Amino acid sequence: MPLFAQPAKPMKILVVGDSLSAEYGLRRGSGWVALLEQQLAQDKLSATVINASISGDTTSGGRSRLPALLAQHHPTHVILELGANDALRGLPLQMTQANLSAMAQAARTAGARVVIAGMRVPPNYGREYGEAFAALFAKVARSEHAALVPFLLKGVADAPQATALFQADRIHPREEAHPTMLANVWQVLKPLLR
Repeated sequence: MPLFAQPAKPMKILVVGDSLSAEYGLRRGSGWVALLEQQLAQDKLSATVINASISGDTTSGGRSRLPALLAQHHPTHVILELGANDALRGLPLQMTQANLSAMAQAARTAGARVVIAGMRVPPNYGREYGEAFAALFAKVARSEHAALVPFLLKGVADAPQATALFQADRIHPREEAHPTMLANVWQVLKPLLR
């Protein structure tokens, strides 16, 4: 029996996302990922946050980048916030789902706990496509034993005055929406940090 307990591995949270996580159109340090760092400090949780998000990225881009990110950073937790750009480009849902599954598997194999940030598309995509798109995140989370943020933009995109929370392009949330986005992630991530 060892005399000394092994020190806990320092927590590293890797965020692999798109413009919603990359502070597109925002003041640096005001997006939800930067707010996550502040939340961790406030809760006295020792963790490093690595934001590997790229505006415009798709699940295919994330899948190709992930192995190098895992090898470089050795994260304890991986947040996958990708898929919106797949939908905007009309890419097949099966491809999005396969890419997310492969990323979740790779992260788990590397020893990380996985959080998948769910997304929805605007109603103009049609009800059937919209429902299938929203459902694929839950399917991946279930099959890959990942935690699920049901909808990253809950309380933002579905708020009564939603347009006021978005930049002029009506796609990217304004700075004041990011605390709500963090709250959506935090309630799922926090229990995994204990």
